[in-house]
Amino acid sequence: MCSDEQLQEIKLLNQFNLESATAIGIKVHSTEAAPEAVAAAARLHAKGLTDHIDGGYLTERGIEAASHAQRLVGLLSD
Repeated sequence: MCSDEQLQEIKLLNQFNLESATAIGIKVHSTEAAPEAVAAAARLHAKGLTDHIDGGYLTERGIEAASHAQRLVGLLSD
């Protein structure tokens, strides 16, 4: 079962555009984003999935994780 923290990480991974994962990153503003999103961004960075603590760009491992997350959400949406 997924924890709330893992669900927040999946939600954040789903915000990346995989059509241009190396060209378009995301920024999680600590003053504007929900605390859960800020914490999720930091955890993704700590796991080596993004290149900055506040989002940034996906690493190769991050692209793989985001691809799986987005496929799963797509399957569940059908």
